[in-house]
Amino acid sequence: MASTDAEEVRATAYVGFDTITQQIEHKLLKRGFQFNVIVVGQTGLGKSTLINTIFASHLIDSKGRMESDVPVRQTTEIQAASHVISENGVRLRLNIVDTPGYGDMVNNENCWDPIVKYIKDQHSAYLRKELTAVRDRYIQDTRIHCCLFFINPTGHSLRPIDIIVMKKLSEVVNVVPVIAKADSLTMDERDAFKQRIRAELVYHNIVLYPFDTDENDDEELRLNERIRNMIPFAVVGSERNVLIDGKQVRGRKNRWGVINIEDENHCEFVYLRNFLTRTHLQDLIETTAQIHYEAFRSKQLLALKENAKEQPRPSPAA
Repeated sequence: MASTDAEEVRATAYVGFDTITQQIEHKLLKRGFQFNVIVVGQTGLGKSTLINTIFASHLIDSKGRMESDVPVRQTTEIQAASHVISENGVRLRLNIVDTPGYGDMVNNENCWDPIVKYIKDQHSAYLRKELTAVRDRYIQDTRIHCCLFFINPTGHSLRPIDIIVMKKLSEVVNVVPVIAKADSLTMDERDAFKQRIRAELVYHNIVLYPFDTDENDDEELRLNERIRNMIPFAVVGSERNVLIDGKQVRGRKNRWGVINIEDENHCEFVYLRNFLTRTHLQDLIETTAQIHYEAFRSKQLLALKENAKEQPRPSPAA
């Protein structure tokens, strides 16, 4: 009889530990989230415009020309801008790091070094805070979670410098390549260009985000495979509204007509936005910590250990 009573209690009693997800969500919502993006590419590819379009906010001043006779303005040094944006009670601190257009000079030797150094410097700053004797309860995370790599829509192939820079960056950060201003290509040209780029990435052994891990379930593996088959995203950015069928939509006019950037038949902007914000934002943050930062951290601590071994020991007191 006692056994039956115990079984009934187990069947009907409610403990309440299933609310732990709500507790975690409450804590995280109070603290807010942080996402750090660096944009890399040639001058004039619309990097600022695309960032503003993705997050539906004016985060970076565009350097594009409003008039044909106005010279192109350039980013001359690495610049970071921080913004807090909110959506349905979720607060996101977004850090956008704009970089000078690489490959613009006559001599482009090692033009990627300042960008790679900046990314490593953020890892180094985080490591120093981690190793401090009395450290902050929550260390501000300035590590770069995503690098949007802008490809010129030539329709031919990647430039040799693109291959070098992408390879260097993929070793330290999650690289997401995009074909900028994709409306300058026809659909056939765009598809052929994407295929050539994917073939070049394989040939040069450039491994880009997303990565598969043992923790991924079947659905996540399938999603990652679809993303890899779509990369690089062929996108068009616009902060302006245009009239299509009597409706105001975000878009731009070109020689073939009007581009609705949120129409999947016109460009892949919606896929990129969903990838960055709706399906992989948290994974980008975790991959940065678990793969890129962990590799940096291990290398630095091993180097410190080796240096300590090589230091001469003090002689015993006389």
